[in-house]
Amino acid sequence: MARSPHFLHYSNQYGALLLMAYIFINNTINATSDIMEAQRDGVLPFQLWEPFVWEYSSALSTLMLIPGVIFLLKYQPFNFQAITRSLGLYFFASVVFSVLHVAIMVALRKLVYWSQAGSYDFGLLWYEFLYEYRKDVWGFMFLIVVIKGYQYLIGQLKGEAHLLQQTEESVQPQFERLLVRKLGKEFIIKVSDIEWLESAGNYVNLHIDGRVYPLRATLTKLSEQLEPHGFCRIHRSHAVRLDAISSITPIQSGDSEVTLNSGKKLNLSRRYKEQFKGLLLPNIS
Repeated sequence: MARSPHFLHYSNQYGALLLMAYIFINNTINATSDIMEAQRDGVLPFQLWEPFVWEYSSALSTLMLIPGVIFLLKYQPFNFQAITRSLGLYFFASVVFSVLHVAIMVALRKLVYWSQAGSYDFGLLWYEFLYEYRKDVWGFMFLIVVIKGYQYLIGQLKGEAHLLQQTEESVQPQFERLLVRKLGKEFIIKVSDIEWLESAGNYVNLHIDGRVYPLRATLTKLSEQLEPHGFCRIHRSHAVRLDAISSITPIQSGDSEVTLNSGKKLNLSRRYKEQFKGLLLPNIS
């Protein structure tokens, strides 16, 4: 299995940087194209800096709206089973996207022109908005495709774990292994290889030898299921396998710092100290 723990851990940051780079490179090309096309007539009808203001204000406005697009995709994913509703919702979202894009873009341009003792005229509002919406709707769709495509790629690289349960009737099923689907293949991993668990929304990230596998579960339920295998909840956001612990260091706040054999440091919250001691002491007696 290929290892890329650093990239996968910071996949959101890398994705944001790649998207920012693409948008600014694209808009820089558009600005220089405006200049080159205008120079064909021999005299520029605008100042050299103006096309860059036009394009970069649009780029900044788009970047500011990307979190909203991600929020839409997360909480209102397109539903083909209710396609009419989804089409209406996403059409409305595209209009809102365009209105905000134009508003932010024009505000930025007016601010720059004002700083240069000039003025920026957007033009006839309804006509210019229709002109911008034609482009914004395609930009909105482009962002959706890019974001979903990137999320799918990261999901394939990370893989997703599934429980291999011995019984479906047990209230707390015991399991020794998990099935991981990754890059079109299936792998079996041992529960005893998991070093620590990290809560991540609707998932729990399983940390194994520098790799991360998301499992759809809650940390509370999973840590309880894994307790017979030597796991203990030590924080509201993570649990740890006791055998993976190298040392424990008290800190002034009353919490403690748990260092794993891998060198990873985790916080041991006061809330979970008694439970932790109760599970740890039998292991070292």
